[in-house]
Amino acid sequence: MAAGSGQRMGAELPKQFLKIGDKAILHRTMDRFLEKHPDLHLIVVLNKDFIPYWQQYCVEHNIFKAQKLVAGGITRFHSVKNALEKVPEGVLVAIHDGVRPFVSEALIERLYNLGQTHQAVIPVTPCTDTIKVLSAKKDMDGQYSYEEVKGAYVDRSGIFGAQTPQVFHSDVIKKAYQQPFLPSFTDDASVLQKAGSTIHYTTGERFNIKITSPDDMVLANAIYSFQNKQYCDTHEPKPDAQ
Repeated sequence: MAAGSGQRMGAELPKQFLKIGDKAILHRTMDRFLEKHPDLHLIVVLNKDFIPYWQQYCVEHNIFKAQKLVAGGITRFHSVKNALEKVPEGVLVAIHDGVRPFVSEALIERLYNLGQTHQAVIPVTPCTDTIKVLSAKKDMDGQYSYEEVKGAYVDRSGIFGAQTPQVFHSDVIKKAYQQPFLPSFTDDASVLQKAGSTIHYTTGERFNIKITSPDDMVLANAIYSFQNKQYCDTHEPKPDAQ
């Protein structure tokens, strides 16, 4: 899924095309899957106005992996629905945010393995912040102030954040997406929940961040530098034995 306009990023290009190191975020995201499963059937959902841009990028960066390019819709729900039309019956389908470039190969493999026995598998991470229930008010200058909702309490031990990739049996997810759109459909799991399907949850990863804002880019570059240093340290040539 890479059809977003990236308005919150405030950059000239949508966030999925911004570079971390020498590669676009979307390029790095694809690599995580293809390094583990090079024979993967890949469907890339893009804003229709940026399909030529991505095609040219692939030429310039020698990306020869076959891709089905699909134009996104007016919401994420409609974009996924467009992509699912290209997915055959009887397969496992992983739906992933194109701006989550740090998903590990180990998590991808674990989700696919769980998908063999569960019709829907979702990675989640526990909430570590204290949760406050507040009401927001906007003043004439557009600034927000917040007031506590008396007596409201949220036990954070039961609060988890959903990540991607979310893995499904194709017949189950395609049937779920035949429902009419609702604003509450914020991810694919919420669409399945509305359809009454059972979802299996598993532990996600802290570094599997979704890049949406300039602050996220700062964190993403830090993660990239850390992981790149780890790789270089691991693959550093051994000195000759004396």
